[in-house]
Amino acid sequence: MSIRLLLILGLISFLFGCSTDKVKEDVVVAVEDLSSQQDKINSVDSDAQAYGTEDSTTSRFSQLDDPESPLSVRVIYFEYDSSQIRSEYRSAIEAHSAYLSENIDTTVTLEGHADELGSREYNLALGERRAKSIKQQMLLLGASSSQIRLVSYGEERPAVDGHDELSWQKNRRVEILY
Repeated sequence: MSIRLLLILGLISFLFGCSTDKVKEDVVVAVEDLSSQQDKINSVDSDAQAYGTEDSTTSRFSQLDDPESPLSVRVIYFEYDSSQIRSEYRSAIEAHSAYLSENIDTTVTLEGHADELGSREYNLALGERRAKSIKQQMLLLGASSSQIRLVSYGEERPAVDGHDELSWQKNRRVEILY
């Protein structure tokens, strides 16, 4: 039994002998005194000018960004197999035409789209007819031909993935992109 006791005592002394007390080193942290800079901030010249929306001549807010404007309508939807513009979109097209005629350096892209019904070639042609019908309306209302670019994607870029009437209705469209 004394051998066991000696082994246990030797093991305990070995464990205590191996453990080392780590000496904590003092860490020096540099702290910057900002109190003098705060005084400088508080004593800023009171004549400083704040920029904002007070002066309407320097405002960068565009008519295109106004959610209440008819210019916010940027997607024109069409009936099945049709390129005829629905009456509910006439005011939006008139607003876009007026904007283009007032801003002659602005260009717009009309992207024609179709649903997945019909062949790929037919849908490309239908998307082009839809975009052309909006272009013709814009030209009649004062926009310049050089301001309008046409692209047809047919069924290739659906707005909504799906194989039902609700999806197809959302994909029969022309997008107006500035």
